[in-house]
Amino acid sequence: MKLPSAADYIPATAAGRTFALTALISSVGTGLFLAGSTVFFIRYVGLSNAQIGLGLAIAAGFGFLATVPVGVIGDRFGPHRTLIGAQLWRAGCFVGLVFVNGPLAFIVVASCMAAAEGSTPPLTQAVVAETTGPEDRVRTMAIIRTVRNVGFSVGALLAAPLLSASSTTAYQGIVLGNALAFTISAGLLLRLRLPKSTVARTSRSALSAIRGFRDWRYVTLAGLNGVLSLHMTILSVGIPLWTVQATKAPAAIVPILVFTNTVLAVLLQVPFSNGADDSTGAGRALRRGGLALAGCCTAFALAQGTSAVVAVGVLAIGCVLLTFGELWQAVGGWQLSYLYAPEEQKATYLSVFNLGSTGQGIIGPSIVTTVVIGTGRIGWIGLAVFFVLAAALVRPVIALLDRAPRPTPVDEPAPEPLSP
Repeated sequence: MKLPSAADYIPATAAGRTFALTALISSVGTGLFLAGSTVFFIRYVGLSNAQIGLGLAIAAGFGFLATVPVGVIGDRFGPHRTLIGAQLWRAGCFVGLVFVNGPLAFIVVASCMAAAEGSTPPLTQAVVAETTGPEDRVRTMAIIRTVRNVGFSVGALLAAPLLSASSTTAYQGIVLGNALAFTISAGLLLRLRLPKSTVARTSRSALSAIRGFRDWRYVTLAGLNGVLSLHMTILSVGIPLWTVQATKAPAAIVPILVFTNTVLAVLLQVPFSNGADDSTGAGRALRRGGLALAGCCTAFALAQGTSAVVAVGVLAIGCVLLTFGELWQAVGGWQLSYLYAPEEQKATYLSVFNLGSTGQGIIGPSIVTTVVIGTGRIGWIGLAVFFVLAAALVRPVIALLDRAPRPTPVDEPAPEPLSP
């Protein structure tokens, strides 16, 4: 892996650079909100822990169901315009959150927010596909992910003084600051000049497009990617609970591990994108991701029953392996989702692919807390084996996709090739 230069972190096109800036601004707002959301819900809205958990669970399910229909809208009207609408929708939802005064209103607003949040990642990928050439898509996605991690960190730091103020105005500032970030992001997207697309837009409704989706091989690939996306839940839920409940490592090591993950992701995401320019390289990255995650789970299992010093060292090794798995999974997933998505259904296919990671976000916490942590060291070893099996299935699934004819919607003829 070659050492990156400053130029490696700058998108190749002007449109790509503008898009990366919109990602940075929106992620600052998101980081601001994530850092203060729990305090906002409890102290400003007056919700209980149970009400917050139920509301977020319902919203997550709603977001899952809305992802593909919004992707179809992206294919019909263009992912660029659809993403602008999603950003403005999210801004409006955060403004509405200021006026929430009970659990029912919270569930309604959170569900509306989730509808846009679940569709934003695939729409982002689709817009990247329109702003860059095929050879630069994965690198651009890596840059966007890098700037988003930076933005999350900046937003979290900005939330600190607002949370310290502990006033109604400060809590409103956290939410409205996020709304402002999405509004600015939408404004920048409006100014984005994309190359004229030669892809025929679909005229089908969302329902007919979903009914006409028959690419089970692509769905299988999305499922494998979803399994490997479990690293997100391991980081946010597994590491804190396992460290505190099952090891002798001090609780203070948890934020250090999370910080280490963030720093490594910022520094290494772009270098890790090298070599994933085709299905072979992308498949190799996805397999490496699975094996790294298996090593991470093994390290966490070994941290139990050791001294505090040894536990800290082993957990640190596991965190590094988790980060490597995260970076390889992201790179492999981006490229493979692009390669096997037909141009005329790009947003729809990318939305289907994103269902894997979205579904992980819904069922992942229960798997990690109940099955893995609940059964102790055996649970982590079992999860390691699961990751190895997922990695082993990547190659045969890619082979199936390579042999499959390019799918054509069942109720719409394939578009005629355009004259040069």
